[in-house]
This record gives sequence, C-alpha cells and structure tokens, in this order.
Amino acid sequence: MARVRDERASQFRKGALELVILALLDRGELYGVEIVDRLAERPGLEASAGTIYPLLSRLKKAGVVDTTWRESPVGPPRKYYRLSPAGASELTEMTRSWRDIAAAIDDVLTGGADDA
Repeated sequence: MARVRDERASQFRKGALELVILALLDRGELYGVEIVDRLAERPGLEASAGTIYPLLSRLKKAGVVDTTWRESPVGPPRKYYRLSPAGASELTEMTRSWRDIAAAIDDVLTGGADDA
C-alpha cells in the first residue's frame, strides 16, 4: 500500500513541479541545485536533479525562464534561472488554474456540490 501511495504522490508532484518552480523563481533567481534544495525542504516536493534540469531546459525553450551564467566562489560557473516576463504571465495563469482545480476537487472531496 505504501508503494502505491508513493507512486500516486509522484504523479501528483510531476504535474505540479512546473508551477512550483515558476513560483520559486518569482521570488528571485536561483541556480539548479538551489531549486532542487528548495524543493527538498518541502515534504512531497522532493525531486532529483535528473527531473529538474530537463524541466528547466523545457521552460527555457518555452521562453518562461531566462538564464545567465555567473562565476561561482567555489567551483565552476553556475547557470542561474529567473522568471521571464512571459513566465510571470504563465505563473499567473497556472496559479489561477491550479486554484480553480484545487477548489473543485476540495468541493467534491467534502461533498459540497450535489453530483446530480
């Protein structure tokens, strides 16, 4: 049963990661490992670098994040990600959609609306 629960949580998380990453970048630019670390701080949002970097690449190609390389004080240069203007608009739309869906699901789970 725990394995099924873990798989279910993984599917929910995959669907939400793009929104969560955009929300993190809305607060300021981050490099990839920082994003992985910030997600790991929140139970249920943990994701590996192997999941996050391809997603960041896709977001870059879609024009919702911009990148810049900076020297690192402790190693090779780092690629920093920040929300683009198009990304800010996308975050607004995704947030609205998320809230609408979450409210509808909560309504069904709590038996709020008649299912007639």
